[in-house]
Amino acid sequence: MFEQEPSSTNIKDLVDSLQSYANQFADNLADVAKDLWDHPEIRFTEYHAAKRLTAELEDAGFEVTRGFGGLETAFVGKWSSASATADSPTLAVFCEYDALEEVGHACGHNIIAASGLGAAKIAKADLEADGKTGAHLVVIGSPGEEGGAGKVPLIENGVLEGVDYAVMIHPSNEEKVGGGSLARVALDVEFKGKASHAAAAPEDGRNALDAATLSLNAIGLLRQQIKDDIRIHSIITNGGQAPNVIPELTGIRTFVRGSDSDYLLESVVPRVKNCFEAGALATDCTVSITSTTPPYLSLKSNPTLVTIAEAAFSAVGRQTTPNELFSGSTDMGNVSQVVPAIHPMIRLTQDAPPHTREFAAAADGPDAKKTIIDGALILAATLLAGFRDPEVVEEAKRTFNE
Repeated sequence: MFEQEPSSTNIKDLVDSLQSYANQFADNLADVAKDLWDHPEIRFTEYHAAKRLTAELEDAGFEVTRGFGGLETAFVGKWSSASATADSPTLAVFCEYDALEEVGHACGHNIIAASGLGAAKIAKADLEADGKTGAHLVVIGSPGEEGGAGKVPLIENGVLEGVDYAVMIHPSNEEKVGGGSLARVALDVEFKGKASHAAAAPEDGRNALDAATLSLNAIGLLRQQIKDDIRIHSIITNGGQAPNVIPELTGIRTFVRGSDSDYLLESVVPRVKNCFEAGALATDCTVSITSTTPPYLSLKSNPTLVTIAEAAFSAVGRQTTPNELFSGSTDMGNVSQVVPAIHPMIRLTQDAPPHTREFAAAADGPDAKKTIIDGALILAATLLAGFRDPEVVEEAKRTFNE
């Protein structure tokens, strides 16, 4: 275990010692969040956000690489303390900054970005004042979390190489530190049949809409023989061209989710694909099934980091709820499968859940600034606990491997 157990008292003292830095950066961080809220950009088009965040990091003394992993709006900022050696901990904080179509920052990613930036600035200021702690601090700008799984190409291009653990924080309508998320696979399905006059010569047609309908019915029956946590939700993206023409081309988009990534990928997704194949076979149509977005893997919250972050939540006056599975999906799950990681949820408002217009308004509302600062303090404390005590890093790795 730790040389010095990271008790609630120790974390509270650490958070208290960081408060002056938080006060120093508070107005700047609120302005960053406001700027991103005023300029919402959907997946992989976050040019304004990336420009603002990288400029902030460079002004703070970070060395920034733009366009990491072939993604134009991704970036990596790095800073090392004067006492750092090759053996010093390398810890990362993730920033997300993409918005949602139509409803802007209804998931509060402007707050995620500001809190992540704030955590980096606070941790750096504290390490510089200390002057004795070896540390490699990394800020990872990950675009396209909403529907693009933007962290996956970053991981594939080595963004986590050498990273000992990674953290981020997400605004919500509740306070949660541990728990997991649902893995998710997106499927785009296209059925092709044969057009014919629906009244004069229906026998000459092959109905692609029937293929889609049969497939969705088959998925409905499949639900009886899969685990309770599995979620399968679909929309028809193309239902045909005209009522008096046998539909020759139809489409479905389906999300398949579950808490166990292996079970989802190895058992459920193949059976869902079989349902689409069966619908095509029964109607003498053909089917094409593609997945243009990498799978989101389930989140594995690291117990060691959860303990530290829970104490930090308490230190800023926030009461966490039990660590239960949350029903959404996040590409931070992919990160958590590679290195120890946490993705806590911090309450912005209790009046509305994320992905609503009400939550978007709260992301630029009166409680946004406090949420940003509290989130930055929680993340900074979680980072500094590892920088100051190498045993924390080793314990996080041990619990990760278990």
